[in-house]
Amino acid sequence: MTTGHPRLSPLYAAGFVTAAGAHSVAAGFGANTENAGLTLLTLGIFLAVYDLAEVLLKPLFGTLSDRIGPKPVIVGGLIGFTVASLLGIWAAGPVALAAVRFAQGAAASAFSPASSASVSRLTAPGQAGRYFGRYGSWKGLGYAAGPILGAALIAWGGTGWLFGALALVSAGTAVAVAALLPTIPPLPRVRYTVMDLVRQVTDRDFLLPAVALAAAAGALGTATGLLPALGRQVGLNVFGATAAVTVLAVASAVTQPLVGRLRDAGRLGVRAGVVVGLALITVALLAAALVPSAITVFVAGAALGVGIGTATPLAFTHLSATTPPDRIGRTMGTAELGRETGDAAGPLLVGGVAAAASLPVGLLALSLASAVAMTAALFLRSGPSLEPASDAANDGG
Repeated sequence: MTTGHPRLSPLYAAGFVTAAGAHSVAAGFGANTENAGLTLLTLGIFLAVYDLAEVLLKPLFGTLSDRIGPKPVIVGGLIGFTVASLLGIWAAGPVALAAVRFAQGAAASAFSPASSASVSRLTAPGQAGRYFGRYGSWKGLGYAAGPILGAALIAWGGTGWLFGALALVSAGTAVAVAALLPTIPPLPRVRYTVMDLVRQVTDRDFLLPAVALAAAAGALGTATGLLPALGRQVGLNVFGATAAVTVLAVASAVTQPLVGRLRDAGRLGVRAGVVVGLALITVALLAAALVPSAITVFVAGAALGVGIGTATPLAFTHLSATTPPDRIGRTMGTAELGRETGDAAGPLLVGGVAAAASLPVGLLALSLASAVAMTAALFLRSGPSLEPASDAANDGG
């Protein structure tokens, strides 16, 4: 896997940390539901805690990165993630583990939108798609390695081993970002009124990509914990069930850079790509709901990965292309609020419906929500005239 722009390499590591941190724990618990004493509903709640913290804090940290520059926000968030993970080594019981997960989510809410803002500000004209694709691909690597790592460490040594490994990786990444990432100075601020903010978040250039991100994240968050649970129900062992999430993550990691390059070359429009991505997500969820089997779990995982890997970089690239540089951090933070809302709501929706009916019925409910997002994406603007709103494109202004 290529890293592309050398200045962005530390950001790829940060993307890996947030993905591995979220999904190693989620998939590990999803595959070990019985051992952890979790029902499907409480599993859904446990998976949502991390994302609920991000929903509350990402817009605030995104705005902070605009005011002081993204680098200190990224480093501070990674240090916070390290501390929270260290506390997780000694956490015991569902309440303590949920508190650790909330603290990890709060820390990730700092370095995740600031990293996205840095990708936007460090890329040259016409290259945002490729670099957001690479950034997403390294996140995908975290999604791929995290579930197997989580299941293995929890099975072999308990949750303390997993949290210790996460603390080590996040601490190393904090050092790399501090040493290697260029300082990105804050830009002169333009005063915005409350009505300006309302117009910005209701404009279709923001709202529709945010809806697409929420739908993709809802599918990812659900699949990470509940796809292994479905795998266990159809007879797969712990590692087989968790491997389905790795298939999803590898498919997403391979897809995202390709989609980004196609977008930058003018061969793939945002609207068409996002609609196709959300359609794949909808069909994959339907298949898992209507024909649950060991084969379906892996096929659905691959289709979900391609769908998520198609919709996500295109949505982020569209936001980068249509946002002034002085408020890119706030825009990314607010967009990720929608994304994390989906990431939290997906497991809660599926877990709640599953508790009342069954897991396949819960997946069917999520497929209907994905179909609604796909319909909304038909109204996205699309075209090569959308150029990235980056510092490289605008000479710092």
